[in-house]
Amino acid sequence: MVSCVVKNWQGEDVGEASLSLKVAKDENAAHIVHRALVRQQNNARQGNASAKTRAEVRGGGRKPWKQKGTGRARAGSIRSPLWRGGGVIFGPKPRDYSTKMNRKERRLALRTAFSSQSENLVVVESFAENLSQPKTKELAAALTRWGATADKRVLLILTDISENVFLSARNIPYLKVLRADSLNIYDILVADTIVTTPEALAQLQEVYSD
Repeated sequence: MVSCVVKNWQGEDVGEASLSLKVAKDENAAHIVHRALVRQQNNARQGNASAKTRAEVRGGGRKPWKQKGTGRARAGSIRSPLWRGGGVIFGPKPRDYSTKMNRKERRLALRTAFSSQSENLVVVESFAENLSQPKTKELAAALTRWGATADKRVLLILTDISENVFLSARNIPYLKVLRADSLNIYDILVADTIVTTPEALAQLQEVYSD
């Protein structure tokens, strides 16, 4: 059970909110969260790094000098891996780094990670109407009133990202905005402060309940 105080636009306490999520057992929590995090980072890799072997490098078809009698080390190709401009030994080739993980495990890891951030959770009343037009300065000031300062990474979780909120948030370098139904474990774990609304908590409870 996650319980926290609800703040208004001015940063005043106006109520309480709670969230109950099924999390992993203590002995398994770190392991399953780590697996989910590694999976997300692996799946984000393009895997298109490629180095040419000696068979793929252009040139080198002719023996550069005769085998014996020159006093130089014997050489069969100017594209040997020992030569500058030659092929690469065991270099990277395009590959798929993606890692599989069961859906139930992924959701359990996400719930566990979110619950572990309960001490850094700030719940505020829906504030979209307070931004009648895009104002980055007003949103940054509101984040400061809620306890999220510029030296911390802030994750803002909303049920719906209005245009004014999106335009106000996009130039705040320490802020990332996500929908409650599109969370990912990396952004949850790296956030120093998580700001959300009671409506987003309810949607999170509904979407990730099992």
